[in-house]
Amino acid sequence: MTRLRTVTGLVVCALLGWAAPARPDAVVDWNEIASQAIAAAAAAGRPGPATVLDFAVVQVAVYDAVQAIEGRYKPYHVRIPHAQGSSAAAAARAAHDVLVNRFPSQMATLDTTYHTYLSSHGLAEDDPGVTVGAQVAAHIVALRASDGSFPATFPAFTGGTDPGQWRPTTSYLPGPPPSGAAMAAPWLGSVTPFVLRRSDQLRPPPPPPLASRRYARDYEEVRDLGAFTGGTRTPAQTDLAYFYSGNIVVQFNRLVRSLATAHVTHIADTARLFALTTAATADAIISSWDSKLHFAFWRPVTAIQEGDNDGNARTEGDPDWTPLINTPNYPDYTSGANNAAGATTRALELFFGTDAIACSVTTDVGAATTKTRNYASFSAVADDMVDARILLGIHFRFADTVARRQGERAAGWAFRYAFRPVRSTDPGGRDGAPDDGIQDHDAR
Repeated sequence: MTRLRTVTGLVVCALLGWAAPARPDAVVDWNEIASQAIAAAAAAGRPGPATVLDFAVVQVAVYDAVQAIEGRYKPYHVRIPHAQGSSAAAAARAAHDVLVNRFPSQMATLDTTYHTYLSSHGLAEDDPGVTVGAQVAAHIVALRASDGSFPATFPAFTGGTDPGQWRPTTSYLPGPPPSGAAMAAPWLGSVTPFVLRRSDQLRPPPPPPLASRRYARDYEEVRDLGAFTGGTRTPAQTDLAYFYSGNIVVQFNRLVRSLATAHVTHIADTARLFALTTAATADAIISSWDSKLHFAFWRPVTAIQEGDNDGNARTEGDPDWTPLINTPNYPDYTSGANNAAGATTRALELFFGTDAIACSVTTDVGAATTKTRNYASFSAVADDMVDARILLGIHFRFADTVARRQGERAAGWAFRYAFRPVRSTDPGGRDGAPDDGIQDHDAR
């Protein structure tokens, strides 16, 4: 995919302690509006993992619309020479048009929201920025029209029955997924990435062999800590597990909004922050789904119930074992939630120039007693996500830790090759962007 890199401008570095009073920002506002629209679509049956694509398409459109006027960062895809008008109007129109394209059933609501937004923020309907936003949205929609997402038909994937192979699982609690459900969105691993060159670019080595000590160790951990009843999980660990059991992508976009409001003072920088985090997270999830379909490794619930048949004398099976929540209907390796966490937290660290920024994460999950968790660093959030998916009983630790690194690499690639300041003359990272262990020749 070709992206233009010909605008000039300057870079703003974020430092520990950098803060500003809360103020209106169209990028933040429209990310929240997008979150509501995306959540509504998911509630109506849109595959939950695919919501990451919706966020990324909205935010790269907003980014190009804002940068067309502001000129601080190189365009992602669309260049509009001599663009003028309000950047806020451009951001609102770009977000609106992309959302209407992706959720046509919400057109009336989105139209009302858009017109009310312009009016309440003193923005004219004929502001030149509106035209800029519409033009950018049209180009981004066209760019992603043939990206392989949401195909009309795609072969269902139900895995296999040999030891180690993923297969549909039984849901023991009310709510999704339905028992015996085939893999959700199996096409997601074939979607054209936003910045990565290929969907399999970050595919990791295979999971540990079933007969290995590493497998037995992680098997025992999730069996003891992730059981619905009878395990060794503490009440505090249970609360942490529930805290991170909802829609992680929506949860992390809320985190980014809070950081943008507290620390970012220019709309061009806010647009870059959201484009970087959402594109990196989308590429991380695409990478995860490529890995899931390629390795098709079984989930803990299957592994533990079949533990006496896996060829490892160290694993003791329990045919009655169940996890704390219903197991999502896709393979274990690698963990999508930890891909998202790794990508988001690493992107935030790269954007702000430090990991050590205090932040708060909130949850909407009713079973979680703690609704807000405060952290001293971004990496601490990712640490908790690794543990949470084990405590939920739905992932092995090796699936979590490899996924976290996979997501971090997606963020490093996005930071290196897209959304760059105009002073950057070399996309290979020698002007200050880290290579994050990924080679220019695309070696895995």
